[in-house]
Amino acid sequence: MLAENKICIFTGTANPGLAAEIAEYTGIPMGEVDITRFPDGEIFVKLKNNIRGADVFIIQPTCYPPNETLMELLIMIDAAKRASASRITAVIPFFGYARQDRKDQPRVPITAKLVANLITVAGASRVLAMDLHSQQIQGFFDIPMDHLYASPVIAPYLKEKIGAGAVAVAPDSGSVKLAHTYSDLLDSGLAVVAKRRVDAMSVESSHLVGDVEGRVCVLTDDLTTTGGTLVTAANLLKKEGAKKVYAAVSHCLLNDVGRARICESCIDELVTTNAVPVKDTCNGKIKVLEIGWLLGEAIKRIHGEASVTSLFKVKL
Repeated sequence: MLAENKICIFTGTANPGLAAEIAEYTGIPMGEVDITRFPDGEIFVKLKNNIRGADVFIIQPTCYPPNETLMELLIMIDAAKRASASRITAVIPFFGYARQDRKDQPRVPITAKLVANLITVAGASRVLAMDLHSQQIQGFFDIPMDHLYASPVIAPYLKEKIGAGAVAVAPDSGSVKLAHTYSDLLDSGLAVVAKRRVDAMSVESSHLVGDVEGRVCVLTDDLTTTGGTLVTAANLLKKEGAKKVYAAVSHCLLNDVGRARICESCIDELVTTNAVPVKDTCNGKIKVLEIGWLLGEAIKRIHGEASVTSLFKVKL
């Protein structure tokens, strides 16, 4: 039993705007924390509130710079554990290192499992994440995990924006399941683009399976960094006669190259969430939807030992 039903929310430096949004939704004041650096760059954390016996939620997407944000998260968890928190939930809207989820070539690590181990050993009691790069990462944790989806936020916006008769498009084979989900939610068609990665910065789209001529297309993916997959797929869709091309991405991690590609591309609008900070919207071409209410509601339900299942449902 949690002492006096006490709940505390803290955040690292990765996305304080989202944390403030969650705190406002839940009505729980944000906890005070000092995060500083020693002269050699080591991270120092001090939680300034008494959290003995408390249910603690630490909000920290492990986005850019991933090594810094991940280390911040681990140190904050350790600080909460040593301050005698009753339960510690790591709220990770974006789980970094998720691409490295299997051995697809000799002598490479499974870094997603390593990170899961680090979070567990640091002292987390459970994890709350959203749209993992691959579903099997849930099984990498030996502690309870609640896995949310951005579709309850993104799908209603798209439904109103594009109307009927659209086509959900997977920009590569790994996104087929996600595209199928959006196809059901939007009551739309389904298409798949075949992709071949040339290197870490560029890809080639070879052919399209499905009919997109004269129709509005929605490219779906969990994340984008360089924009290469989305832009090459969009070019192919336009070549095949697509009327308009939208993109729905849960985590917008665009670097300078990616932003330039999206701004200059034939994509009419990229719809994403504020799971990670989006500093440049390319003159409005990137639409950022707020997910603070979704994570806030999940936090309230986890604290109250209630089900989070209904948060998967989309209201159109």
